[in-house]
Amino acid sequence: MIQEFKLPDLGEGLTESEIVSWHVAVGDTVQLNQVIGEVETAKAVVELPSPYAGIVTAITHEPGTTVEVGEVIIAFEVPAEGGPAAEAVDPAQKRVPTLVGYGADPESSKRPARRARAFAATSTTTMPQPAAEAAPAVVAAPVQARVQADRPRSTPPVRKLARDMGIDLAELVGSGERGLITRDDVLSFAGDPSQGAGVAATAPSASAVGTPAGAGNAAREVRTPIKGVRKFTAAAVAKSAFTAPHVTEFLTVDVTAGMEFLAKLRAKREFSDVKLTPLTLAARAVCLGIARQPSLNSRWDEGAKEIVTMNYVNLGIAAATPRGLVVPNIKDAQLLGMHGLAAAVGELATVARSGKTQPADLAGGTFSITNIGVFGIDAGTPILNSGEAGILALGAVRNTPWEHQGGIALRQVMTLSLSFDHRLVDGEQGSRFLADVGAVMSDPAMALALS
Repeated sequence: MIQEFKLPDLGEGLTESEIVSWHVAVGDTVQLNQVIGEVETAKAVVELPSPYAGIVTAITHEPGTTVEVGEVIIAFEVPAEGGPAAEAVDPAQKRVPTLVGYGADPESSKRPARRARAFAATSTTTMPQPAAEAAPAVVAAPVQARVQADRPRSTPPVRKLARDMGIDLAELVGSGERGLITRDDVLSFAGDPSQGAGVAATAPSASAVGTPAGAGNAAREVRTPIKGVRKFTAAAVAKSAFTAPHVTEFLTVDVTAGMEFLAKLRAKREFSDVKLTPLTLAARAVCLGIARQPSLNSRWDEGAKEIVTMNYVNLGIAAATPRGLVVPNIKDAQLLGMHGLAAAVGELATVARSGKTQPADLAGGTFSITNIGVFGIDAGTPILNSGEAGILALGAVRNTPWEHQGGIALRQVMTLSLSFDHRLVDGEQGSRFLADVGAVMSDPAMALALS
């Protein structure tokens, strides 16, 4: 019998997702909970475990397609209940599927077994249908008839680049491993006048738009669909900026002692397995400051007409990734010391850069830190993460002439920028919090006095 799999709600009421990649093709045999593909929500890339054990009969959407929740994305031929084939299925394959988006069963991590296809070189094929079952609409659609394995091999970013430039990947020969089409292949094709037909369908020629000779055939403008992380980020910051009345305060502090403290910790064997940075010290200072000024760790519940103050700190760490800005958070950060915070920050950053941050890691944040200093920026006016009362921006640490012990000395100086929701936090509370954070950054021994 044919079973259709519809795109589920992957968390937090998201209404759509983009197909990033398929790990299976029409004709593959899959096991229950085997990872069959990846989709990108507005917040994260998540894996899709198979809800059935059977044979893939149709894939309805190509990678790069945005699909609404509830749309059919793949179909399987599975043994009929009670039939001979069903009795032959391994009992282990009759388990309940794992929750979509939160990983497949470890036992099903092997690659899918491919069934031999007699017409692999053709662009269409006839899908086998059980005699007793009428083929559902999903199998009858022409898009299901494509042999997925015959697509040019490339990565999602390369396919997106090709779409933006109006290039058909089928016309390219990949220079990567096993014929993989690379970004350089696409750019080289776009700049080769002999290949102009691949671009002319969607982009005017260089001469038509007045581009100087030698500029290639690429359009002078690049249009990028607003979706995924960028779409979510735009909606979130717009909502935050025009809902919460922002106030931003700045404090410039001498962090020489703080940087020396981090250097001492790095020399200790106990910290050899983690990366200690000013962000680590700031994370600890924020947790201590929130304990003294809990209004910075609250949220405005408009529906209930209440202010909710959390007795825990889920500390968000803003991370710039190839997919855009994400803010995963460290759960119960107030319980961690310097080593635990350093390890958690490192893990969050690694997972975020790989695009594997899960929705659960992005939800439930209570306060955030953004490190703009890594880009050489001194200060800014950060926008609150939606639903949070405060966000702290860390500026660059610079060697600066500074008043020290009655004279002028070259010291390591940093500017802290704190934005807060004035509905929840008064100026006094915000100022005291920022002063406490600055005190720990400039003299880590102050942590003993604040704890």
